[in-house]
Amino acid sequence: MQAITLFNPSATLQRMELENGQLCLVIDDALREPERMVAWAAAHRPAFRSVDSYAYPGVFLPVPGEIEAAFAAFFAQRAQSWFDAGQLLRMNARLAMVTTPPTALRPCQWLCHADDFGVDPALSIQAAVLYLFDDPSLGGTSFYESTLSTRDTQQLFADSLAMQGAVFARRYGLQPGYMHGTNAYFRQVGSVPARWNRLVFYDGAMLHSGDIGEPDRLTDDPRVGRLTLNGFFTCRRRSR
Repeated sequence: MQAITLFNPSATLQRMELENGQLCLVIDDALREPERMVAWAAAHRPAFRSVDSYAYPGVFLPVPGEIEAAFAAFFAQRAQSWFDAGQLLRMNARLAMVTTPPTALRPCQWLCHADDFGVDPALSIQAAVLYLFDDPSLGGTSFYESTLSTRDTQQLFADSLAMQGAVFARRYGLQPGYMHGTNAYFRQVGSVPARWNRLVFYDGAMLHSGDIGEPDRLTDDPRVGRLTLNGFFTCRRRSR
């Protein structure tokens, strides 16, 4: 795979404003040859591994450095100026597939999440997800805001990490499963449907979740599963 020609410099970009005033960028036809990325993932299927990340319910495969570099260059060209993102300090990218059955999810995976946990306040993190599947029913991405106070939101997330599923369910009245729409704790403020070769950039501090509406169809086969290319870009804030 020639990383230098990986991304499409003339891909269509749309700015999507969410109900809470924040934004995400939707770029269609992001890769020149997305089918080659899928073929590469399929050829490396045995290398996908579960990662003990509290938020992601599936398997990962790191991508070669030249692909990360091409992704970083595309971020700089098309997306960086839309965010509070100055100098890019580091980035990483990986292929990922959601594979966990709803009944096997940990309580923290019943909720939306943000990607900026532990990030220095002087820095910002932008995230990106590129859909590498052509069946929209496998699910896009939705964005949320908490309906609770900051303190109560932090307690909810802390309990979701510390409590067993049955205890957490009794405490908060939630059941195992992927998050869908507004509930007692989070309001959905926008959603981006999945589309083949669609790339979405967003502020990593925004609460978000994959829309997994048909979990019975989840698979670890990159050719038919919910394969995505995910990127994370840590930058100095412009305002600091």
